[in-house]
Amino acid sequence: MFGQTAVGSTANTPSGSRMFRYEVVGLRQNQENDRNSYSIRRSGSVFITVPYNRMNEEMQRILRMGGKIIKIEPLSNGAE
Repeated sequence: MFGQTAVGSTANTPSGSRMFRYEVVGLRQNQENDRNSYSIRRSGSVFITVPYNRMNEEMQRILRMGGKIIKIEPLSNGAE
């Protein structure tokens, strides 16, 4: 799960190509993630990388799975 990436289609805009990393704790197994082929750890941090245009959707998914986002940081793309 470390470095997990949730990437959808991104527009060719500066905001669409920006990536962010969520540090999440407290994820637990439930109906939402029982479809995954892997189990969720109960302790420790999980890092999830998402594009800017999916941030809200991913936050809602994390909350439904019982997680708590403790940190959000932008990832540099090397052009900064």
